[in-house]
Amino acid sequence: MSLPTRPIQILPPQVARLIAAGEVVSRPLDVVRELLDNALDAGATRIELEVAGGGLDLIRVRDNGCGIPAASASLAAERHATSKLSPDGAGAALHVTTLGFRGEALWAAAQAGELHLLTRPAAQVGACEVRARGEVTQVARVSAPAGTAVTVTRLFAELPARLRTQLAPAAEVREITALVGRYVLHHPGLSWRLTVDGEARLTHAPADTRGAVASVYGPLSANRVMAVEAAGISGVVSRPELTRTRRDRMHFSVNGRPVQAPPELEKAVIEGFAELLSAGAAPLCVLDLTVAPEDHDPNIHPAKQVVALADLAGVAARVRAAVTQALAAHPLARSAPALSAPPTPAPERPGGQFPALSLLGVYQELYLLAQGEGDLWVVDAHAAHERVLYERLGRELHAAGPVPLPEPELLHLTPEQLARLHEHGPELRAWGLDIEDFGAGLARLRAVPAALAALPVPRLHEQIVETALGGGPDPRREVLGRLACAPALKAGMLDHARGAAVLAALELCELPWACPHGRPTTLRLSERELAHAFGRRGVRDVARGRDEPVPVPQP
Repeated sequence: MSLPTRPIQILPPQVARLIAAGEVVSRPLDVVRELLDNALDAGATRIELEVAGGGLDLIRVRDNGCGIPAASASLAAERHATSKLSPDGAGAALHVTTLGFRGEALWAAAQAGELHLLTRPAAQVGACEVRARGEVTQVARVSAPAGTAVTVTRLFAELPARLRTQLAPAAEVREITALVGRYVLHHPGLSWRLTVDGEARLTHAPADTRGAVASVYGPLSANRVMAVEAAGISGVVSRPELTRTRRDRMHFSVNGRPVQAPPELEKAVIEGFAELLSAGAAPLCVLDLTVAPEDHDPNIHPAKQVVALADLAGVAARVRAAVTQALAAHPLARSAPALSAPPTPAPERPGGQFPALSLLGVYQELYLLAQGEGDLWVVDAHAAHERVLYERLGRELHAAGPVPLPEPELLHLTPEQLARLHEHGPELRAWGLDIEDFGAGLARLRAVPAALAALPVPRLHEQIVETALGGGPDPRREVLGRLACAPALKAGMLDHARGAAVLAALELCELPWACPHGRPTTLRLSERELAHAFGRRGVRDVARGRDEPVPVPQP
């Protein structure tokens, strides 16, 4: 991001009207966001934020950025005064390349409270001090280090109605901390420090995105994220075992601006996991998106948290592909549950990516015990066989066309199913399922995919139609997942020969780590972990392979 080179100037009314988007400061969080944006635009590498009284008593942001030249300092607190847009024409307002651009942040802070600004470019002798309250501004020359320090005090003290509507200080601090955390995640190469009422709440030393995850969410989360790199997309996404029921840890930025992501982008990340996530689960992700300035509009929300993307569908497709590619590049076997010693002595009992596993035995007629890469593996035979059948059916679905039924079947559909039939009809016919609306709540099933026609599944046609029109986001995946479940090996059907065949087939799968419904197919336990559980220490007690922890930069 280039540093400002133009002097601060008052924008002409025709440009100011284009970028005015409502009230800038309605709570302390707004002041914090605007001041952080200014610090980043100034090229700062170190940003310190201090808050007192939930931000109502004090907000102070110090940075080591480029500072404001003395000739422009008197305009800093004027409305629509900015160094980030050219006043020559309205085109600059439609080609925004900075986080701030309206020239309202300092002016709005001075209207809502008392503003004190201390600033000096590194090459300038002496600093400028600006004090502003309402429309009154005072400027003086003082001594100060290079950079800028902005302090806002007594926020809303003279606006009693606004003051009464503010959140409790603890709640506002929680929101401010979350906001700073998002800036840390999307700008991990900077030094950050947040102090609340004299106590350090969040510190971060320059690192990569994984290091930022460690600063914000802890090293355990950081050790469970994978890098995502594609054209215009960078960041990290968590492994499938690190998920939440809420999407509050899915973070996106557009051209460096942390934003509230459109649901389409969140959905794209989740779809990139395919069957690796169970229904309702959401991963942790930090994704930085880069688009051409003319292809996004950051001026549709007063707080600039929401941006409009010209090609949202295309960006979502690239995000989905990038997440899928990142997951495909990593082994995703999950760690086995922690072992614990029995409370009393137990009686003695007789004795690509996916690794080649050697079958050791069968447990409870459902689980396979195998070894590979020096680890002990436990494989859920039913889930693994589901995955094998699911991928085989998917391949056959593309290779063979539909099979027309000798006599079309007449089906009763609910209004919701009929609506989905009209919505997904072309998609269903594309992979061989031909259903047509027959009127009066009826539909005719005319053809089914050849790959599914001979499956030994009770009520086969009924299950195919019910699942295809069941409201899932991907009818094809829903149908194949359901039909792969019925013939998959179940408890009591497993023997050594079938187990070995499942392991060999699983090794050839494109996504062997989860069944079509998102449950893991495998768990692994390293020899080192097993030795520790037995209290062993010796020459074999060394980390190797996937035993080795991933180093996480510490703040």
